[in-house]
Amino acid sequence: MPLPLGFVPPCLPTKAPQPPTGEAWLHEIKHDGFRVVARKDGTRIKLYSRPGNDLTYRFTLIVEALSRLRSRSCIIDGEAVCCDDNGMPSFDRIRYRRHDASVFLYAFDLIELDGDDLRREPFETRKATLASLLKRAAPGLRLNEHIEADGPDVFAHACKMGLEGIVSKRKTSPYRSGRSPDWIKSKNPACEAVRREAEEDWGDVSICQGVRIVSAIVVVRIQRNENREWCRGHGHGNFATNDGYCYAWRQSGTNTRMR
Repeated sequence: MPLPLGFVPPCLPTKAPQPPTGEAWLHEIKHDGFRVVARKDGTRIKLYSRPGNDLTYRFTLIVEALSRLRSRSCIIDGEAVCCDDNGMPSFDRIRYRRHDASVFLYAFDLIELDGDDLRREPFETRKATLASLLKRAAPGLRLNEHIEADGPDVFAHACKMGLEGIVSKRKTSPYRSGRSPDWIKSKNPACEAVRREAEEDWGDVSICQGVRIVSAIVVVRIQRNENREWCRGHGHGNFATNDGYCYAWRQSGTNTRMR
């Protein structure tokens, strides 16, 4: 399936058990939400999920904040987040769509601004430009501040706070779509996101990820597709595409191979 016009596939971090150390890196808190690439082109606003599905209709607070930015055009990379009553990111709130009106974007990178492609600029330059752009932004857009300290110390504090982890980024790195060794993801092994991913076999591939047995049900992760009608016509059971993927629930023993 071709990517939508104007969509820039996001840069993806490489997993590591511990963050890098040294002055060449900046470190950001990793929030538990949906990856979103947000694009403004004049009065037109689009929000894309990680694989390129359209999320514009869901997150009205982000759309409103983007429309009020002083820039003519921009592409912002970030994480759509919904916080619970204690101010902690809650994946369930955003996943089950009960609080879409309060979802905001933690912005952490700037890909384009007023027609200038910033992907070749160093990360610290892009981040500084992003901070300037968001200085008076509406509540739907928040800067995901970085921390200039040693990676292991930042990671330890994030774990103590019960957060998902951190992403360490090389200061001089350009923005590259796809997996990058210049972005290092270190996850808190005790956080909810890690437990959830282990249970659900969360992965990065776009076709059948595998199966697991839950009671008498086989859960199959199938090719991501934003077309719900296509999903309904090509499976046996219920489907959900809230995170940009399709899921099929089938009785055990049924042939689980998908085209």
